[in-house]
Amino acid sequence: MKSKKTYIYLFFAFLFAVLAAPAEMQAQNKTVKITILFTNDTHSRIEAYPKNDSKYPGLGGYARRAELIKNIRQQEPNVMLFDAGDVFQGTPYFNFFGGELEFKLMSLMGYTAMNMGNHDFDGGLEGLLKQLPNATFDIISSNYDFSETILKDKIKPYKIYNVAGVKVGVFGLGIGLKGLVSVMNYGNTKYSNPLEKAAEMAYLLKKEKKCDLVICLSHLGFSYEDDQVSDVVLAKQSKNIDIIIGGHSHTFIDKPYTFKNSDNKNIIIGQVGTGGVKIGRVDVLFSKKNGIKVESLSALEVF
Repeated sequence: MKSKKTYIYLFFAFLFAVLAAPAEMQAQNKTVKITILFTNDTHSRIEAYPKNDSKYPGLGGYARRAELIKNIRQQEPNVMLFDAGDVFQGTPYFNFFGGELEFKLMSLMGYTAMNMGNHDFDGGLEGLLKQLPNATFDIISSNYDFSETILKDKIKPYKIYNVAGVKVGVFGLGIGLKGLVSVMNYGNTKYSNPLEKAAEMAYLLKKEKKCDLVICLSHLGFSYEDDQVSDVVLAKQSKNIDIIIGGHSHTFIDKPYTFKNSDNKNIIIGQVGTGGVKIGRVDVLFSKKNGIKVESLSALEVF
C-alpha cells in the first residue's frame, strides 16, 4: 500500500508536468530573428567617394556605414556584422597607416568577424600582426594555415556564436595566394583546397557542434567561366552550409541568389560589390520546430 508521502509526490509530479508542458511547447515554437549585415572588398575606402566619381558619386565611407548600422541595431535586437575580406589596400589611408584606421573603425562599428582576403596580406604577416590589437572582432580563416608563421593561434579556423539561444557557426575560405600575393607577404602560410576545407568545417559545425545556422565567409569570387572554385561552385557542391557571404569578384547582388546544394537544400549567396557603397542584409528566422528560414536578402546603399 502506497504511503501518503508517495501520493503527494505523484500529485506534485503530475502538476509539474501539466504546468511545464505549455512552457516547453512555447519554447519549441519560439521564433528568433537574426539580422546579418555584411560588407566585402571595402579596400580602405575610409571616406565616401567624391561626388564627381563616375561610378559611385557620394556613396560609401565608414561614417555613413556606421550610421546605417546604428539605425538597424536600434530596430533589430539580434544583429551580426561580417566582412568577407579585402579590408586593406585601395587608398592612401592604408599606405600611411597600414590598416590601423580600418580595424579601429570596424571595431567601433561592432563587427562580429571578418575573413581574410588576398589584399589583407599586402602589409605582410608582420603588418597584419601589428594591427591585430586594433581589432576587437574575430579574424577567421579556415583554409589558410598560419601554424608555421608569426600569426600562429592569432587567426581562428572557425567560431561559434550564441545569438539569443541560436548557435551560429562561422568559417572562412580564401582564394589561392600564389600569383596574387607576393611570397614575401604570406611566407609559410599553407593553402588548403577550399571545397575540401568547406566540407570539413561545415560538417564539424552543423553535425558535431550542432550549430543551428552555418555561415561561410568566402573570398573566392562569385562565379567564373572556367572551372576555378567560386561561390556558385561551392554552393552546388557543398552541404551543411546555409549562407555564403562572398567577396573578391566585386559582384553586386541586390536580390537573393538561391541554389540547391548537394543535398538538394537551399543555400543563398550574398555579395555587395566594392568600396563599402552598400551593406548586405539577410534576415533569418529560426525556431526549434521549423529550423532556419531566410526571410529576406537585400543590399542597402550607404549614402
